[in-house]
Parts: sequence; structure tokens; C-alpha cells
Amino acid sequence: MDFRRTYRSAAVAYVDLVSRVPAGRWDEPALGDWTLRELVGHTVSSALRQVPGVLGTPAEVVAVASAEDYWALARSVPAETYAAAVAASGDDARATGLMLGDDLLDAVREMAGRATQAVASAGDDDVVTTAAGGMLVRQWLPTRTFELVVHGMDLAGAIGVPHGMGPEALAEATSQAARVAVAVGDGETVLRALTGRGELTAKFSVLRT
Repeated sequence: MDFRRTYRSAAVAYVDLVSRVPAGRWDEPALGDWTLRELVGHTVSSALRQVPGVLGTPAEVVAVASAEDYWALARSVPAETYAAAVAASGDDARATGLMLGDDLLDAVREMAGRATQAVASAGDDDVVTTAAGGMLVRQWLPTRTFELVVHGMDLAGAIGVPHGMGPEALAEATSQAARVAVAVGDGETVLRALTGRGELTAKFSVLRT
């Protein structure tokens, strides 16, 4: 699976999703206490806007070896550290949503273009500086695809349209979630559920919530 291609396809699908949000609905609820504008703000910030900057900032050593290790960090940090990160993410979602202005589609399209251009020129084994520490590009970029796919599904569900994510992007995000489940000790639970041998609890997540 080509991690660049899946990222590009997810970015294109996400821009298309934004184009389908009715103009008068941006302040409606979307996910938790986020409005549609704030949900898009979070996704843009985490999966598009930061990509050129991260890919352009080398790190000296690999501190996080894989995409699953990146997500698993949320389970190992102190509760107060995690709570602060969640609060900061909410603040950023609101600020970015406002920054996108009235022409959200053009702003999102422009950032997607910059991100995919940066991806095209990055080396697979370049070590870059991420929020979690140094990572290989081929390990970090799939975490951004994950953000686009999962929050693309959130956006699609909130406005009642198909998400439009391609099968490769869906497969990458799903397999990544399964690997996170193993990394945090929930692998057996997830495998049993996927094979009809068990059930997941309500609101089950491999990510810390």
C-alpha cells in the first residue's frame, strides 16, 4: 500500500466533503461539542496545515517507531497531560475554524494542495519532528491519513452524505486502528469482535478518550 497515494486520495476526498457542507450549517453541532466549522478546523490543522511544516523539520533520531506507537502514547501519559492536550486541541479547532473564514472550501483546498506537494518531495526514510518526537515519514504520514479518514467520516455523518473515502485509505486507517489495538492491549478483544466471537462495549475506542 502506497502511503503517499492513500494520503493524497484521503485529502482529495476530504476537500470534496467540505464542498458538500451546506453554506448555512457551519455552526451546527458535529462531533461532541464541536460545530461543523470546528470539526473542519481540527481536521485541517491536524491533517493538512501542519504537514509541510513537519516534513520540512528534520529530527536527529527516531523517538516513535510506528504509527501505532504514536497513537498508543495517549494511553501512557498522565491524565492531566492528556486532559491538557485535549483542551489545547479544542482551542486549536475553534481558532482554526475561525481562521478559515467565510470561504472555507478555498482555504481547505489550498492547504490540501500545499500538503500533497510537500508529501511528494519527502523521502520515505526522512526523520521528521512530530508532536510525539522524531518519526520516519513513512510512519508519520499514515497518522495524518487516519485523521482525514476518521474525521471525514465524522463530517459525512454530521451532514448526511457518503464519506467518499477510497478503499485503500479506508484499509490503511482500519489496519492502523487494529495495530493500535494490539499495541494498547486490546488486540484480542478487537479480533474476537471482528470475527463474530465477541462484542465491543458501547463507545469502545482503541484511542484514549
